[in-house]
Amino acid sequence: EVQLQASGGGSVQAGESLRLSCKASGFSTGDYAIGWFRQVPGKEREGVSCIDRSDGFTTYADSVKGRFTISSVTANNTVDLHMNNLKPEDTAVYYCTAILKAYGFRGYCDHPHYVNYWGKGTQVTVSS
Repeated sequence: EVQLQASGGGSVQAGESLRLSCKASGFSTGDYAIGWFRQVPGKEREGVSCIDRSDGFTTYADSVKGRFTISSVTANNTVDLHMNNLKPEDTAVYYCTAILKAYGFRGYCDHPHYVNYWGKGTQVTVSS
């Protein structure tokens, strides 16, 4: 059974940091990339950052480049999203996801329809 357990959301002031963690289980590291998507009310879910744990390949949305870092902790099968210098526009529900890898394809975070599994969301609220 595929499980994606996200934790670490909360409320912070602009400029502060948060770390989200996703514990993944039930599937092979080599078969799925792990991604963080987010959603605000009235808008489509958007890809924030994704990682292919087999080779460390990462992608970031333009809006978070230089502020967010995704990393994989192999020992406990966890993927962390380190969010620094948070802005009010980062306020959203964040979802940990698993995306089935296909040969030559790296656009894991390009669109939510690529996602095969969604975890429960965790709320991030940034106040100005």
